[in-house]
Amino acid sequence: MISHPSRHCTVELQALPSRIGQVRRIVSAQLRYWHLDSLIDRAALGVTELLTNVHLHARPDKTCTVELELLLDRLTVSVRDHDPRLPVVDDADPLATRGRGLAMVAAMSDSWGARPDGDSGKVVWFTLPTAAPAPRAAARPPRRTVQEAPAHPFPEVEQVGLGRPQPAPARSAVAG
Repeated sequence: MISHPSRHCTVELQALPSRIGQVRRIVSAQLRYWHLDSLIDRAALGVTELLTNVHLHARPDKTCTVELELLLDRLTVSVRDHDPRLPVVDDADPLATRGRGLAMVAAMSDSWGARPDGDSGKVVWFTLPTAAPAPRAAARPPRRTVQEAPAHPFPEVEQVGLGRPQPAPARSAVAG
């Protein structure tokens, strides 16, 4: 079942590998609809990791619900399943092929967590900011004021042999 109220989206599924790809596409389409294209890659990665955890670890079944909630300044992505055991972030061995999912979710999100959901389940969630941080003003040196001063004529230079004074050669200067 899929519901799409204006700022809320819920998808119920069995966390099987074929369904995880479908949910990733649903999440991407919903974020495009909300004009949040910049969040698609991180949200798709995060939901993939959370659904993979349900597929690998949840007992007694793989039934779960993915929920997207858009608030003013953040997107919350959560996955609810029927296994009451809360996830544990492991220190994965450098050569391990598994065990880094929650660490990746933590690294790419603003915040994340897990909480019990009633007597027979849990919710694992992460948040992403919806607004780009305001660019910092580049540090500029303070402006210097230029004071006007009267221009002095170049001195007259007498050239030997010509008998009359000649103006000095032109000079250039760069104000700085």
